[in-house]
Amino acid sequence: MQLTRGEQETVILFDNDSDEARIYTASPQMMKKLEMLRKNYPDCYRMIEQTDYSMTFVCPKNLITLRKPRMETAEDRARKSRRMREFNLNKKSDSASRV
Repeated sequence: MQLTRGEQETVILFDNDSDEARIYTASPQMMKKLEMLRKNYPDCYRMIEQTDYSMTFVCPKNLITLRKPRMETAEDRARKSRRMREFNLNKKSDSASRV
């Protein structure tokens, strides 16, 4: 069964009584990421259900985070751009000197 992109959802559920969060996903990208986390951190991530098109995982809810957006000024972008140009120029000159 092929799901549309709109049906490939991820739902994270937790309540104040439990120490665990339940993550249901039908998104292939999220399934791959959670499966990798489960393999690398089996003490933290467990798969509790799998169907043909979805997976459900459980993890400690302290691993679920929400972050404020990064506010970047035009000055910050210009500084980063300058640093990257310098880095690329140095990289080219380093590789030319090795030849």
